[in-house]
Amino acid sequence: MSTIYKSAAGEQEIQRRYQEALDGWPVPAERLRVPTREGETFVVASGPPDAPPLVLLHGSGANTTVWQGDAAAWSRHFRTYAVDIIGEPGLSAPSRPPLASDAYALWLDDVLDGLGVTAAAVVATSLGGWLALDYAVRRPDRVTRLALLCPGGLGKQRVGPLFKVLLLRPLGRRGIRRSAQSLAGRGTPLPEPVLDQVVLTFTQFKPRTERLPSFSDDALRGLDLPVLVIAGTDDAFFDSAGTVRRARACIPDATVRLLPGVGHALFGQTEAVLEFLRG
Repeated sequence: MSTIYKSAAGEQEIQRRYQEALDGWPVPAERLRVPTREGETFVVASGPPDAPPLVLLHGSGANTTVWQGDAAAWSRHFRTYAVDIIGEPGLSAPSRPPLASDAYALWLDDVLDGLGVTAAAVVATSLGGWLALDYAVRRPDRVTRLALLCPGGLGKQRVGPLFKVLLLRPLGRRGIRRSAQSLAGRGTPLPEPVLDQVVLTFTQFKPRTERLPSFSDDALRGLDLPVLVIAGTDDAFFDSAGTVRRARACIPDATVRLLPGVGHALFGQTEAVLEFLRG
């Protein structure tokens, strides 16, 4: 059993459901396994092989299925690589090196090299947004555009919501479902399949508790590329007002949107992100 799961049976069930979800990927896709210094990384590739590359990075406690609603639209214009982040409930290695290091940048170097990608646009959410920003700061020549949905590392991180979910575990499915819906925000009713997956994840998976390092103003000012930042006013995990304020003040070429009544789960941004990616 991997150390990121509570039980072997839980790991098997999460991966079984993930495989079933992958079978419903909306467009033809390749399932790739890329060797890296942190272990094998699983990638779902779709779209024309000769199209511009687009890398997708999901959030904590998730996997590439978060992009299933976007894949069809984005894959018409890009060679899309949905990457399972290491240490999360996907099919990549369970490795979790320290966030306050260059380990994740080196890991993404290996992923892109293994895919034969020199530079790419990146769409990322939450933890993935932090990873994408960290990579753009450290590897400015490898990121061409950056679309960030409720990203970490800008506004203050709130750890209370995670512990609220963990405390509700003894209450079973009902408690976790109620907590998950409240974290999504009043303007974002979660579909039943999403709620079911959240329940399974938070009963069988050990989420990260490490705080995401905050980016300095100077690091953000050094970003020489177009950046889209979308956040919700009701984000329970990050201070969205701080995210928006710092993005506007520090990122030179930033397009910033704050969605009223929306929490940490951002849905329905497919076309807005596509418009930004196509420039």
